[in-house]
Amino acid sequence: MASMALQLLGFFLGLLGFAGTVVATLLPHWRITAFVSSNIITATATMKGLWMECVWRSTGIYQCELYRSQLALPPDLQAARALMVLSCATSVLSSLVAVVGMKCTRFAQGSVIKSTLVLSGGVGFLCAGLLCLVTVSWTTNDVVVDFYDPFFPSWTRYEIGLAVYLGYASACLSLMGGLVLCWSSREVRRQNPVHRRLSPQSSPPLLPVFNNTYPSAPLYERPQALKDNHAPSLFSLSSSGYRLNNYV
Repeated sequence: MASMALQLLGFFLGLLGFAGTVVATLLPHWRITAFVSSNIITATATMKGLWMECVWRSTGIYQCELYRSQLALPPDLQAARALMVLSCATSVLSSLVAVVGMKCTRFAQGSVIKSTLVLSGGVGFLCAGLLCLVTVSWTTNDVVVDFYDPFFPSWTRYEIGLAVYLGYASACLSLMGGLVLCWSSREVRRQNPVHRRLSPQSSPPLLPVFNNTYPSAPLYERPQALKDNHAPSLFSLSSSGYRLNNYV
């Protein structure tokens, strides 16, 4: 029961991480215009994401435009796109594998492959979390380096957007879900007698063990006394079934 609860916890953590990764991938709030000038009143604010660029005007108009050319994008943005899409795809595949291998499902019930599938799902969530974490860390580094670059004009500097923070949270959830799933598969291997019997540490017996039970030997009974309560003598003569002591 404890291993099933761990599997459900790890699975839901991985699902939350996957949902956050999808939202962070689609949101345009990866880079937001930094207002570092003395003028507080601003007319526009620019937000850049992986797929689109949005402009917010002081009049309340919010306008977004998709990137029209894939090859015209900078290499870091193309790499971020690929990594985030790969992270989402890995999370989907890990979710399917983990569902099949969980103890609450009926697929391959009582089989050795159940814990292996859960372990594979956990490893997949770990890979998805690492891919998302690498992407948001890379973006954070680029934003910080450009912000403190003295050669950059003040109106072209950007700050870290909400999508980056959401990506950090999603990566942490995916990593925690993967760790919990891997730990639950380890607990199942310890509790399952099939794994203990097939483990290389415990070698099988060389001779077969038989559990057949045999009936116990009958109780010893004393021989009945002979005729006239006389024990037979060694010197008694017998011929054709007659004994001499019967006539003496």
